[in-house]
Amino acid sequence: MKSILPALLGLLPAVSAHYIFQQLTVGGTKYPAWEYVRRNSNPSWLQNGPVTDLSSTDLRCNVGGQVSNGTETVEIAAGGEFTFTLDTAVYHAGPVSLYMSKATGDGVVADYDGSGDWFKIWDWGPEGSNWPLRDSYTSNIPKCISDGEYLLRIQQIGLHNPGAAPQFYISCAQVKVTGGGSATPSPTAPIPGAIKADDPGLTVNIYNGAITNYVVPGPAVFSC
Repeated sequence: MKSILPALLGLLPAVSAHYIFQQLTVGGTKYPAWEYVRRNSNPSWLQNGPVTDLSSTDLRCNVGGQVSNGTETVEIAAGGEFTFTLDTAVYHAGPVSLYMSKATGDGVVADYDGSGDWFKIWDWGPEGSNWPLRDSYTSNIPKCISDGEYLLRIQQIGLHNPGAAPQFYISCAQVKVTGGGSATPSPTAPIPGAIKADDPGLTVNIYNGAITNYVVPGPAVFSC
């Protein structure tokens, strides 16, 4: 009898495949994948897989994302527009959020591991019964934050398996904000720690109509 093992092994990458935020657009220019986005270090067959451990530092910028690994930093004006683009459109139901964290230490984001405080700048939650399932997400840098270098983090939470660990799809871009103000963003929270395992936005069963009053996990959105 012919073995089906090779065929099954050949399916592993497809079965394990998900999606990942890998490109950044600033000032109307869509840059190549990973030019300003920290590349994660998952095995190649699971390059776009999720993080599921809420206590892991991988929750900051994905697996291996605590280091820059040569990632460049892009300049963006406070109030300026940016877009994160994925390798394929999000297809697991769940919210999308944007966070920022200013580089501590020498203030150089390429040297920063994300261990400081984070503040949230945007949420995309459900609209009626529809989740924001897209291949790109566009927002703006808060115009009142101070100049400096930041990690700009995007997070999508897959809630498609109620009762199982939620899946976090995460990437961080390195940005240098210019022309900003003097506001101190709040509330802030560390990552990991900003989201708890018993958060109603994680434990909800999205198939029983409970998303009508859904609240996106994490701190409140900071606005100027």
